[in-house]
Amino acid sequence: MIEGEMTQRRTGNAVRARRRDDDRRIGSWLTAGVLALGLFQLFALPLLLLPRDRAWGWVLLPSALLTTTLWSVIHEAVHGNLHRRRARNDRNGRVLAVLYGSPFALLKAGHLLHHRYSRTRERAEIYDPATSSWAKAAPGYYLRLFGGLYLLEVAAVVLAVLPAAAVRRLARTVDGPETVAGPLLERVAQGEVLRQLRVDAAAITVLHGAAFAAYGAHWWMLLAALAGRAVIVSLSDNAYHYGTDLDEPLEALNLELPAPLEILALSFNLHGMHHRRPGLRWYELRPAFEAEDGRYDSGWFRAVARQIHGPIGRTDR
Repeated sequence: MIEGEMTQRRTGNAVRARRRDDDRRIGSWLTAGVLALGLFQLFALPLLLLPRDRAWGWVLLPSALLTTTLWSVIHEAVHGNLHRRRARNDRNGRVLAVLYGSPFALLKAGHLLHHRYSRTRERAEIYDPATSSWAKAAPGYYLRLFGGLYLLEVAAVVLAVLPAAAVRRLARTVDGPETVAGPLLERVAQGEVLRQLRVDAAAITVLHGAAFAAYGAHWWMLLAALAGRAVIVSLSDNAYHYGTDLDEPLEALNLELPAPLEILALSFNLHGMHHRRPGLRWYELRPAFEAEDGRYDSGWFRAVARQIHGPIGRTDR
């Protein structure tokens, strides 16, 4: 009896060890692949290929379309799922966030607040007819939808030059019941978080400044690629929550994507499953979705397109 229990225990330990090894390999390969793609886009393309033929600039189109993959790998790091060792997980996340163009400390704090306050304080498309109107809400909504969200994430590098006291004052100024900007800035103003943000903001500035210099006369190609990234990030962000029930932080949509695109998105389209079980790694979402006989709420492209209908009044839902 005792020998059998010991055998089972050894077998269980071996299985867990293999899973840990698999997790490390997957995280390492994802990080290396996305890092290589980012450095190719920023430096190898302009320095090695564009001087031969400017037609190589078209390569920036598929690299921009892979923005969702870049964000999804960062998202794994945000939830501590990119590597089991916390220090290495966060280090990889910070490196990839520099490529993305916004400090990891900000992205992590913002996303975790999203999980806490989704459909309560954070509901981007909702306006109150008692104090506003569709016409008043629409300009800000569409600006955010077509690139504004990413621009705000990038503009956060400006926080690096502010003292902590100024960031806290800004947090109190922008705080309100319909936004997470206050809690986000309060989090960023904390000592170690602000220090990391300053280091990463400097790296972002140097890296992207060097990239624009590498593109030289073709700088507009890189700018166009980053503009494409801004639109993709901003369009995708709230598609999983647009028009869903209010005051339900776990409410999110599972959106259907063709299998190859789901892999490229690291199953981010199964967002409802992710909100209910945020500890699952990206490759665990599909099995969990099928185990629960999950159903899609819509197709991904349809859900993105319906956001163009614009803001929704709280009483018009």
